[in-house]
Amino acid sequence: MLKLAKRRPAEVPPQGTEGILGIGHRTYVGGMWDEIGALQFSFMVGQGLAASHVLLDIACGSLRGGVRFIPYLDAGNYLGIEKEQKLIDLGIAKELDPGIRSSKAPELVVSDSFEFERFSRRPDYALAQSLFSHLPPRDIVDCLRKLHAFSPQCRLFATFFLADKRRRNPRSRHDHLTFRYTQEQLAGFAAASEWSFRYIGEWGHPRGQVMTEFC
Repeated sequence: MLKLAKRRPAEVPPQGTEGILGIGHRTYVGGMWDEIGALQFSFMVGQGLAASHVLLDIACGSLRGGVRFIPYLDAGNYLGIEKEQKLIDLGIAKELDPGIRSSKAPELVVSDSFEFERFSRRPDYALAQSLFSHLPPRDIVDCLRKLHAFSPQCRLFATFFLADKRRRNPRSRHDHLTFRYTQEQLAGFAAASEWSFRYIGEWGHPRGQVMTEFC
């Protein structure tokens, strides 16, 4: 009797520069470049984001949203923070028009510990698109606490993958593994970091991430 070979789990790309160079700066941040980039932009404008507002793009990656926000906002009003220098470098080199970069002067910070205090301006709005879907609870709370300390008046919109009950997630943050949380868990993260929490839910994300607001 023939034995069926066991299926190997799908290979997870390496994190960091090796992974970015291996699969490309667009794929590394999740692909669907035009679709999700446009979705982020239209959602934030729909929530009241105007050119005169300062926007903080948390985990801005290779500027999938940034290439739309930067031309729209007044000069200096786009703040992007990202832990991978290579993603920012490739986003600037491959995606952002040099003239736009010069005239709009986006402020970009490389940090893996949410060092928002390194920015010269405080945001009116903040966006964390597909960030909490890659973080354990301690890192989500750390992000929320540091943002509240830096700019407590801003409105943060953040996406996550919804779970119907608490589940066992990976122990450490990972760019390519998925973390899922319940609404109650997100509300708990907000309470632990002095934010009010509003569940928005469906907002058109092609992979089913739902939207929340912290204010």
